[in-house]
Amino acid sequence: MTAPLHRWLTPVVAVLAALAVVAGPAAPALALPAAAPQPSGHEEDDEPQLITDVIEATNRDYAQAKSKLEKSKKRQAQLADEVRKAQEELDALAPQVGEMAAQSYRTGRVGAMAMLLESNTPDSFVKRASALDELNMVNANKLAEVSAAKNRAEQAKLALDAEVREQQKQASVMAKKKFDAEKALALVGGKGFTGGLVNATSPVARIGPGRTSDGDWRPESCSENDPTTSGCITPRTLHAYKETKRAGFNRFVGCYRPGGPWEHPKGRACDWSLQNSGFSPWHNNDTRMYGNNLAAFLIRNADRLGIYYVIWNRQIWFPATGWKSYSGPSNHTDHVHMSLL
Repeated sequence: MTAPLHRWLTPVVAVLAALAVVAGPAAPALALPAAAPQPSGHEEDDEPQLITDVIEATNRDYAQAKSKLEKSKKRQAQLADEVRKAQEELDALAPQVGEMAAQSYRTGRVGAMAMLLESNTPDSFVKRASALDELNMVNANKLAEVSAAKNRAEQAKLALDAEVREQQKQASVMAKKKFDAEKALALVGGKGFTGGLVNATSPVARIGPGRTSDGDWRPESCSENDPTTSGCITPRTLHAYKETKRAGFNRFVGCYRPGGPWEHPKGRACDWSLQNSGFSPWHNNDTRMYGNNLAAFLIRNADRLGIYYVIWNRQIWFPATGWKSYSGPSNHTDHVHMSLL
């Protein structure tokens, strides 16, 4: 192709490019930034958090997430307005582009070149070429500018939509954490009962023997040697004893006790002292927290261990009723009692 012919066709190409722009190409897929790597948290795993600390932290995170969500919604509204304005500009330009498209259709791709070749004089040729070139350059530049603004606004809106979804998800997660923490606090008797001195999580116990497929527990006899006395306990009680020890509760404990109508003589109960030897009521944060955490471990694993009930610090817990006030021969301020099904 000769240089003059190439120059004559340039305006035509500009027209077609402009038509392609106004056709509204789809915005390119938005590449969202990858999630920032999260710290492993192994250092914190060694230091259990009190459940009240967890509740406070999750509430703070929830408030921050909610604030970010509101800011995102405002920014989204601003960008939606920018998209609307860009679309109005495109709509205003549409008649001119439609006329250009119609002219291109009637004359064919070489219509502009034919118009130039029909010039009778060199001056007429130059004027027609300049006018055609200027028209297409103005329209193409305008369309490209508006289209670019529209694409920028649409991409920003897509990014904000993604941000809003992420913030909503974060707020939902924070709400769930708050609910879970409060549920866990209620599970161990509430702040008034525990003084907030209880870990937010407990180790998971291995499932005890004798649990059926429908969740029931088969009756067991006192067939195992009691590691705490010279008596006997059931296989399920022995399993719960070992799992509680494995969870780190290694202070004094006694299980079998002859006589009486309850579970001790049946080998289905243990008393977990707060002391390394003997029994005495809790009198400081260490002994109170030990009892709280031990009761929390038993209750959170009740379905896995076959817990019948737990008594601690003037309260009794049944799976069906939760914590209730308790009064009996012992107020259980010096040990945590567990009974097995």
